Amino acid sequence: MNVDEWIEYIIVSDKKVALPIMTHPGIELLNKRVLDAVTDGEVHFKAVEALNMNYPQSAACTVIMDLTVEAEAFGAQIQFSENEVPNVIGRLVSNYEEVVGLKIPTLDIARIPQYLEANRLAAKGLDKPVFGGCIGPYSLAGRLFDMTEIMMAIYTEPETALLLLDKCTRFITQYCRAIKDCGSAGVIIAEPAAGLLSNEDCMQYSSVFVKRIVEEVQDSHFAVILHNCGNMGQCTQAMVATGAKGYHFGNKIDMLAALEECPSNALVMGNLDPVGIFKQATAEEVYRQTYTLLQRTTAYPNFVISTGCDVPPEIPLDNIRAFYEAVKDYNQKQ
Repeated sequence: MNVDEWIEYIIVSDKKVALPIMTHPGIELLNKRVLDAVTDGEVHFKAVEALNMNYPQSAACTVIMDLTVEAEAFGAQIQFSENEVPNVIGRLVSNYEEVVGLKIPTLDIARIPQYLEANRLAAKGLDKPVFGGCIGPYSLAGRLFDMTEIMMAIYTEPETALLLLDKCTRFITQYCRAIKDCGSAGVIIAEPAAGLLSNEDCMQYSSVFVKRIVEEVQDSHFAVILHNCGNMGQCTQAMVATGAKGYHFGNKIDMLAALEECPSNALVMGNLDPVGIFKQATAEEVYRQTYTLLQRTTAYPNFVISTGCDVPPEIPLDNIRAFYEAVKDYNQKQ
């Protein structure tokens, strides 16, 4: 598909579209465990398919936002549980010499093939654009080096941090190329750790590396959407400097302020709280929050309403219905 035409269609349309980052409810619709989906590409695809069949209103489909897949490929230890997202345990590298010796993985290792299979099956089997997912360079570096330690390293041993970021970027670029080859319409690069940085540091230690990926893989048939749910507004300029076709924000930011700083020809997405609203609120509150955000952003045709991040497991199905009902009602009154 021509993703540029798809983006333009969304922007020029007089209707708002919804694109929540949401896969876990599909796993539950299959009566499967999170563990099943994050280790088996076919189960993963079936979950995306089930969610699309039950809630076809979404403008596109997304795969699971699993920020452990790439770290595991490098050799990091992963903790799995039946119905929670996986976690990275400990640190893989701790000094310059270890980073020098760190090998860039191939794409046939750990769970990478399963995630590529999920992308391939979804792109082939679904009737709308499919967006793959991967972690961003700075966030991956933090998972390999330890998040607190990488934040110190960018000041105390920047040569170590920059070398690790280069290796992470080279691997993520390969992975994004493979996602593109699967037929996916784009990739959502999750870079939440960069939201802990100032705009200047975000530019130097995240955005320049994300831009390298964008320049390698993004074209008229493949869009990069940069997700940074840690950004509270201080590093939006650095995000925009990457040249991505879309920007996805978490619930910590003022959506109107973010829209003001983003180009009008890029999709700007967000930012309903996936836990506080989607998981913990009543259906009535989900409806109200969704409708209110749509009203606040009426003046921005490039706004796409979404969750602030991937929704966790065990979201009440009534809340999902309330979200889409609010979008439908808002569009009918325009």
